[in-house]
Amino acid sequence: MAGNYDFDDDDHKESAPVGKNKEFDCPGCDANNPVPDGFGDGDELRCNYCGCEYSVRISAEGRVKFKEI
Repeated sequence: MAGNYDFDDDDHKESAPVGKNKEFDCPGCDANNPVPDGFGDGDELRCNYCGCEYSVRISAEGRVKFKEI
């Protein structure tokens, strides 16, 4: 039968990798910083505007915390 397709709509949805955020607001200068490859727990980030560096911690509930390094 033409037009009779067997597929799951969920297969076509795009989403970011689990545990990866795509941007952050710098705790020091409040500038928004995109991170094209994303970041997760344990990663180190540098603000593109003020140059401060941070270690990232993500809790089990998904809360993101930055510690200046």
